Amino acid sequence: MATASKTTSARSKSASRTRSTAKKAKPAIAEFDKDEELHAYREMLLIRRFEEKAGQLYGMGLIGGFCHLYIGQEAVVVGMQMAKKDGDQMITGYRDHGHMLAMDLDPGAVMAELTGRRGGLSKGKGGSMHMFSKEKHFYGGHGIVGAQVSLGTGLGFANKYRENGNVSMAFFGDGASNQGQVYESFNMAELWKLPVVYVIENNKYGMGTSINRASATTDLSQRGASFGIPGEQVDGMDVRAVKAASDKALAWCREGKGPYILEMITYRYRGHSMSDPAKYRSKDEVQKMRTEHDPIEQVRVRMIEKGWASEDDLKAIDKDVRAKVAEAAEFAQNDPEPDASELYTDILL
Repeated sequence: MATASKTTSARSKSASRTRSTAKKAKPAIAEFDKDEELHAYREMLLIRRFEEKAGQLYGMGLIGGFCHLYIGQEAVVVGMQMAKKDGDQMITGYRDHGHMLAMDLDPGAVMAELTGRRGGLSKGKGGSMHMFSKEKHFYGGHGIVGAQVSLGTGLGFANKYRENGNVSMAFFGDGASNQGQVYESFNMAELWKLPVVYVIENNKYGMGTSINRASATTDLSQRGASFGIPGEQVDGMDVRAVKAASDKALAWCREGKGPYILEMITYRYRGHSMSDPAKYRSKDEVQKMRTEHDPIEQVRVRMIEKGWASEDDLKAIDKDVRAKVAEAAEFAQNDPEPDASELYTDILL
């Protein structure tokens, strides 16, 4: 019995070391060529400048209601955009402007919705959290925490039923990962082998509460383990790491193996929403992330070091992006407001 016990113990230790080694294995990093780096830089910069302008308009009182900015998290959605195929869908929560822009929605139409104008994606009636585009396969923008997860699972079911080869990407935050409907969705998705990539954007704080205080287990990539859903943690501040992980997850789904979980370790620089002073974390913490891990700065440095772009080249891109955002803001401030009769349209009875 003693020998058997020692053997079992040795096997247990060996398995533990194997798991430990697997966790410490260096994550895959996509090798970008010049065009890919430039694309990632421009797309992330567009989101950053758009969100900065949205914050400015909110401060001027031109945007009302809630407004959740995506500043700092740009690499997550851009990396996934670079991996997806035409027809793949995105659905997310209320921090959604970056996802819309990554899905090639018109910045003017997005900004006009924020200011409540006719030219907005939802005719000025939805605001920051309620926009979608069937044409671009973007299905919202949802204000109810975790609601998009079950809807994204439904999109995956539709894809499988139609046998169209498309994959649904359902984005949600670390706070939403504790919602009951998330686990109901996991169970159904794995049971029916639905093509869904669950993207947990772990920015460390659900509203104003640190994940360490709100979640009993903080490795959110393993939240699907009891259902048999594979998952992995990804450096969500490095667009190359996101692209590599997304390629793997999307391929898994297209091969009919069922859902996949990607936990993007990321960070938001601003408060939970524009009304959040973010006093629950220090300025030093935010500055450290900006200085050492900024997703856009990482790309900028790589391109300059490789000789793929000069400072002047990148300044020109920034100038072009700023002009595009300024044009969107101009449209959003001067487009007419919806007619009162619009109150009675698009209503399901």
